[in-house]
Amino acid sequence: MTLTVHHLNISQSERVVWLCEELAIDYELKTYKRAPLLAPPEYKALHPQETAPIIQDGDLTLAESGACIEYICHKYGGGKLFLPPTHPAYADFLYWWHWSNGTFMPTIMQSMSLRSLNISRDSFPMTITNNRFRKAFAALNERLRDNQWLAGSEFTVADVMAVFVLTTARYWLPYSLEEYENVVKYLKRVGEREGYQKAMKKCEPELELALGVEPPKKEE
Repeated sequence: MTLTVHHLNISQSERVVWLCEELAIDYELKTYKRAPLLAPPEYKALHPQETAPIIQDGDLTLAESGACIEYICHKYGGGKLFLPPTHPAYADFLYWWHWSNGTFMPTIMQSMSLRSLNISRDSFPMTITNNRFRKAFAALNERLRDNQWLAGSEFTVADVMAVFVLTTARYWLPYSLEEYENVVKYLKRVGEREGYQKAMKKCEPELELALGVEPPKKEE
């Protein structure tokens, strides 16, 4: 049986492709274009959630970034890129592993939704969201001040989970990283990883990688 990764263009499923390249495991990649913004019918038919990522392994069809990453790491990677409870940085690893989809991604999604509705910047919802946005980036920037990776000196799935929000998600919600020097340096390290380079060439060959200070210009 071959592990199949279904990738929807400009979506969170790039995380899973990157993970597979970091682990150097065999997988089949199937890519899907948006139609025009949402997933096409053939992608939606794969899982009731109709969202990316989706993986298939034999009779198993699995969704959710965290679930897919954990499944692949433990079944095919021998637990690599997860820190064990005996590791000195285990608590830090746990926090940042869950932080991306527990705090970071929801904040970005809420901000994107409010902006699309043209909610006033002075409104209560926008004030709360902007405050959370700034706090999230301030915490991330501080964490990366003295740490090469989110869990410390070791690259882990916490990094795989976080990078999408800092890069490709800026096609959906453009924002600058000018105030966050440590985050910019972090993305430079990410861009130098062979696994990341291979993954993005496979799943997003036509996409300008959003690794710089300013967000990329999204084509209409």
